[in-house]
Amino acid sequence: MSSSDTHARHPYLAEHYETIEKQDHAVRLGMWLFLGTEVLLFAGLFLGYTVYRHFYHETFHEASRTLNLTLGTINTIVLITSSLSVALAYHAIKHGQRQKCLGLLTFTIICALGFLVIKGFEYQHKFAEGALPGQFYRFHEVTGPGANLFFTIYFLTTGLHAFHVIVGMSVLIWVMKGVWKGKYGPDYYVPVELGGLYWHLVDLVWIFLFPLLYLI
Repeated sequence: MSSSDTHARHPYLAEHYETIEKQDHAVRLGMWLFLGTEVLLFAGLFLGYTVYRHFYHETFHEASRTLNLTLGTINTIVLITSSLSVALAYHAIKHGQRQKCLGLLTFTIICALGFLVIKGFEYQHKFAEGALPGQFYRFHEVTGPGANLFFTIYFLTTGLHAFHVIVGMSVLIWVMKGVWKGKYGPDYYVPVELGGLYWHLVDLVWIFLFPLLYLI
């Protein structure tokens, strides 16, 4: 490689890539493949829910009515709002609006914390009622066959989703740190884009969980 090529090399270009365009294409492809595996994971859980709901339809319906629809709706609005704000943050960094991007990412992280706090209140209420998974079930309001199975699925799916919220929030904090240090801008913004993609997955999963558990 000549000295002129070395001088022109992009500062965030890894050694095993020839150009930043090829690197960006590779990391975007890797992220989409990763998101595909995440979709398959939750799709398997949704399929299991559908099968068990077929066998215990009345009990699942009764158990679903005991969930707090108001808190579930608020959390849905919170996540949809955060999905919009992370998209606007991506748009802002592409146009060199670093402070605006930082503000929008901060707002997104606050929404994530709010979602977790609200979900914590829901969990606390279910713990107090005894609507616990498996052999720990002692909720007297719903006693039909498959009742403990519904809450097992509820805690498994929402708990796994909450874990993804924490991961997504951590990723956005890391991205925000890079934005604050001036690493990302109109010339290089892929990490912001990929962080936003992951957060959109978190929102998408909840959009499926909310009607399945709270509405149907």
